[in-house]
Amino acid sequence: MRRMKPNTLTRLFVLLLTIVLIAGCNAQAPITVFVTPTLPPSPTATIAAATSTYTAVPTVAAQVQPSQTAGEPPTEVPTPTPAGSPVFVGPVIGPGYVVPPSTTPVPTATPEGGVPTDTAAPVEPSAPPTVEAQPQAAPAVMPNLDPNQIGIQLDINLDDQDWNEAMGRIEQLGLKWVKVQLPWRDMQPNGPDERDNEFFRRIEQHLEDANNRGMNMLVSVVKAPTWARSVQAEDGPPDDPNALARFFTIIFEEFNAGLNREMVGDYIDAIEIWNEPNLQREWQGTLPFNGAGYMQLFGPAYQAVRAYSPTVTIVTAGLAPTSTQPFSVDDRDFLRQMYDAGLGQYGDVVVGAHPYGWGNAPDARCCGSRGWDEDPHFYYLETLDAYRAIMNQFGHSGVQMWITEFGYASWDGFPLDPPQPWMSFNDRWAQGGYTVRAIQIAQERGDIGVKLLWNLNFAVLSGLIGGRDERAAYSMLVPGDACQINPDNGNHTERPIFWMLFDAVHPDQALTDWCGVPPNGVPGLG
Repeated sequence: MRRMKPNTLTRLFVLLLTIVLIAGCNAQAPITVFVTPTLPPSPTATIAAATSTYTAVPTVAAQVQPSQTAGEPPTEVPTPTPAGSPVFVGPVIGPGYVVPPSTTPVPTATPEGGVPTDTAAPVEPSAPPTVEAQPQAAPAVMPNLDPNQIGIQLDINLDDQDWNEAMGRIEQLGLKWVKVQLPWRDMQPNGPDERDNEFFRRIEQHLEDANNRGMNMLVSVVKAPTWARSVQAEDGPPDDPNALARFFTIIFEEFNAGLNREMVGDYIDAIEIWNEPNLQREWQGTLPFNGAGYMQLFGPAYQAVRAYSPTVTIVTAGLAPTSTQPFSVDDRDFLRQMYDAGLGQYGDVVVGAHPYGWGNAPDARCCGSRGWDEDPHFYYLETLDAYRAIMNQFGHSGVQMWITEFGYASWDGFPLDPPQPWMSFNDRWAQGGYTVRAIQIAQERGDIGVKLLWNLNFAVLSGLIGGRDERAAYSMLVPGDACQINPDNGNHTERPIFWMLFDAVHPDQALTDWCGVPPNGVPGLG
């Protein structure tokens, strides 16, 4: 056999190495990640801070529009996502994340004014930080919850049949509040004076229907139209905050006309000014990405609402519980920045909160030993107490919080693996028990008013379960019959959370079981 010269071998080796490198560059495209509400790190994935792409799963997901949020479903029925390609709505993490040890202490730093940043007076001190999160011991009876202070969020972009079904379910539950998001960009796509397109009038009809059913309505106005923004990436506020103020004036003139004109109608009872502005994808624009930038938007909007009505409840934007990263600002810091920029001067507002508990029981305190929950942002009580401490520090001790979005996710009963491992921590009964207990905790506190759950029925939207979309995991209603999930079934049935909540707000109609399971043994309840 003829031997190759050394330089020939070298050139052959270089050629082979080049081929391998080129092949590596043609690897599978990363999966687009859709993230909200947001939290600190999860050890199971790596998300690039600049692009928010998930690279650990080898299957390419169907494209998800960045305008979709946990508080609002897509304006069109989503295209089914290939099996095994999860759509993320949960914890946002940074690149190179390493699971922390299970002994992270609760923050003890004290800011100016002497109020601990994450411990609210007069709430009892946190449990030792190394104790694993545990649910509250079972109460002797199902708690009696006030339906006048509880509501649920649903999609506003429904046809009449789907809207009627959703509203009928809320009436069946007996809840008295409904939350919807008004996508400004869809209501005024063509200019600042538009008020008579088909979408605008359909929204008016839905709000009128809710009012006729005796419901109280909270609307959250989000997503500036393209004509109001010089930055077109993702979603964000208008360049000129007065443009939003003008839109508020128009929707009150149209939807609450009963106060101003000889027309029937007073459909909006409370208004939330924006949604999760501490997430970059909700705040792409020219206003600063901090609490002061949000207050630039809030001030003119507040004035527009108060020029119309002294009684409509004004709610600050619920913040996503998260840490500071290139695409987010820590919600505790963001709230302090809002106060530094003047929030404390508004005495007739309420502060919005999104205190998601993720896989942790509502009574649990930071931190557990599962790795991913090594931060106060993962705990329902820690977020509520942190906000109250900040509000007290800045002179807002008499101002209420409203929980404008929260819930517990469970992938129990759905096909395929859960989109995130922590979703396997809660079965469908824990989802219900934790939710009822969380509402009970808030009801027993004097500083919290309305509590709005996320969500009623996203699991029945086409493609969300098969696409492993996290929004389906929070849904009370699912495809199937008799409490049994069947993604191929066109009927809609309940998860246990539906009947637990029904039981809690109907003390005169106590149920013997919830989807076949008796009260004892349910986490959070027995």
